[in-house]
Amino acid sequence: MHDFYINLTIMSSVNKVILVGNVGSDPEVRYLDRGVAIANFNLATTERGYTMQNGNQVPDRTEWHPIVLWRNLAEWAEKFVRKGMKLYVEGKLQTRTWEKDGQVRRKTEIIAENVQIVYRPDEYRNLGKEEETPAEPQPQLDENIF
Repeated sequence: MHDFYINLTIMSSVNKVILVGNVGSDPEVRYLDRGVAIANFNLATTERGYTMQNGNQVPDRTEWHPIVLWRNLAEWAEKFVRKGMKLYVEGKLQTRTWEKDGQVRRKTEIIAENVQIVYRPDEYRNLGKEEETPAEPQPQLDENIF
């Protein structure tokens, strides 16, 4: 038990987010100086509602998460990510602050480091059977993301 305690005290912190949800709209992609791509979209995650023992209904609860992708991950999203798709997103939380009209604004976003398209089993079986659908390569993370 002593070794476990020592290892925990060495670890300073963890900033890790894992989400599986549905894309709310096609990614908005723009290119910064020197051709650096950045993509933004919202991802919806939903906790299903239920009925309590006393009969009360608890409705579904949907959270919207702002997702940011950089460089080759953003370019991949521009080609393959569309509204309604189910995605696995792994990344970190980052909050940015700015001033607008004399008010300080803050926005917390998920900076994606890994994104994968999640298929239902029936969709997966049909991959490659439609000639018009391009195969979606899985993106590779650019180690120099920032």
